Amino acid sequence: MDSRDEKVHLEKDEARAGSTPGTVRYILLISLVLAIAALSLIWIVRAVQAPDDTGGVNDTREAVEQGDVTPQEQPGMQSPAPPPAGNGAS
Repeated sequence: MDSRDEKVHLEKDEARAGSTPGTVRYILLISLVLAIAALSLIWIVRAVQAPDDTGGVNDTREAVEQGDVTPQEQPGMQSPAPPPAGNGAS
């Protein structure tokens, strides 16, 4: 403690009555890394175990075939071309 000009000047450790080793920083960093690793592991395992015919275009195609949606409601899904009208073919 230093008293210059009637003011009291304390060091950080004296004012806090202890030291600041920074262990909370390490606990948060380790926890963050473990959380990211756990979620990544869950995502990767589920992706590997998923059937190949699910997701994306396959789900959209299945919904259109079942009549749940129309192709025009699905971006990127092409509807079949209508047959030509009046060409005389029977």
